[in-house]
Amino acid sequence: MSFTFEPARTRVVFGRGTAATVRAEAERLGATQVLLIARHGGDKVAAELGPLFTARFTGAAMHTPVEVTERALALLREHGADCVVSVGGGSSTGLSKALSVRAGVPQIIIPTTYAGSEVTPVLGETASGLKKTRRDASIQPDTVIYDVDLTLDLPLDVTVTSALNALAHAVTARGNENPLIDAIATRAIDGILHALSGNPSTVDARTQLLSSAWLAGTCLASVPMGLHHKLAHVLGGTFGLPHAATHTALLSHTAPADLAKQIHDTAERFGAATSLRELGMAESDLSRAAEIADHPDALRVLTNAWRDASSD
Repeated sequence: MSFTFEPARTRVVFGRGTAATVRAEAERLGATQVLLIARHGGDKVAAELGPLFTARFTGAAMHTPVEVTERALALLREHGADCVVSVGGGSSTGLSKALSVRAGVPQIIIPTTYAGSEVTPVLGETASGLKKTRRDASIQPDTVIYDVDLTLDLPLDVTVTSALNALAHAVTARGNENPLIDAIATRAIDGILHALSGNPSTVDARTQLLSSAWLAGTCLASVPMGLHHKLAHVLGGTFGLPHAATHTALLSHTAPADLAKQIHDTAERFGAATSLRELGMAESDLSRAAEIADHPDALRVLTNAWRDASSD
């Protein structure tokens, strides 16, 4: 056993109705002018920010295109914002990270899906059709506010693919030599699969999914990216496939054997795509994707995931 562990600096506020703490959390960070990143669900948070709210950006996009970041950065500078608050899924979180690291301002993330990236020092950005990932402590959000109430109306199809996206983070980390990370990953896997075994739309299930997504993201912050995430970034950044749905289609072909069938059956039960073909990936593009991923197993895994064939 050999490992190095450095706990994240992110402050976590978890519960129901916790979005009401956003002004206090922003003031704790010294904020006086807040740029809000939100497409849906931002009105409540804007109201909670009160006099700190200065401007709102609604154009966050999947895979954090650099041209979108530049537009948001111009708005931040125009209004003299000294803090970023984002409400939404991985697209909003990614944009918040990109702005924070460029402008040197603190950030507060309020996730409304189970993306998990809100507690990682990882930023994936897309430029000229390629998604590149970097990891740096300065990217790590300052505060994450998990409000279960903001997830209650998340559509079922998004709930399932988002939860399986979180599951991918934990699967990557399970078996890590660091016993704490292994324990957290195992707890996250159990929690997500349990919540998806029944009705994931209940308050109890939403609470379990959101807390498990936090655990899964915490794991991902402590381990290197594996083949699964490398492929997901290539398929999203270069081929435009939807992020969470791509994780879902890949996961049963990259997960260990003891989890693969359960993951596949769970996705099928909810009608989620279990192949890259269903997501619109052309078979002729598999070789190019494997070449970009630059991993000896990439083409085999991509082919299995495209056909929805066993990866054994």
